[in-house]
Order: sequence, then C-alpha cells, then structure tokens
Amino acid sequence: MDSKNIVVEVVYALADKQKLLRLILPYGTTVRQAAEQSGMAAHFPDLDLSTCPLGIFGKAVAKPQERVLEDGERVEIYRPLIADPKEVRKQRAARAAQAKADAEGT
Repeated sequence: MDSKNIVVEVVYALADKQKLLRLILPYGTTVRQAAEQSGMAAHFPDLDLSTCPLGIFGKAVAKPQERVLEDGERVEIYRPLIADPKEVRKQRAARAAQAKADAEGT
C-alpha cells in the first residue's frame, strides 16, 4: 500500500442497525473529515456528521476537526445522549433508597 494513505474504519450504531465502513484515506485526514467522507450519512439520513461527537476506539476526541488519524484507527460516531447519565444515576439511587426504606418499614 502507498505510504501516503491510511486505512481506517468508521462505525455508527443505532439500537437496531449498525454499520462499519473501511476506508482508504490520504495521510493527514482528520477524524471529522473521515466521518464526513465515509458516506455514513447515506445509511443514516438523520445523522449530522458536521456536529456529532466523535471518538477513536471508545475515547471521545475533543477536537475532531484537528486530530489527525493514524493507520488502523477506528472512528466512532456517537449519538446524542437521550438522558443525562448523572441524573439517571441520581434517580436510581433515590429509588433504591426509597425501596430500602419501604422494606425496613414493613
């Protein structure tokens, strides 16, 4: 393979549909550019690749428009959170405390 190119994967998943695309891109391609050039939007029409959060191998990339990819990396396109994880944990803890209090009261 030409040393001026890199091979990367771009992945995106919904609850019922997943897609992994393997791309050959020029060296110097950023995370955001790889996502936009992947063609993933054709498979997921509601996906806005210009603003969605991105990561590499499970770690979010703070500035995907600046982070240059290396050969073999996997770009992950993240969905927006439906609920705030901190709030969900807080509600779960409150329910558990209430259940414990109810069990001790009976």
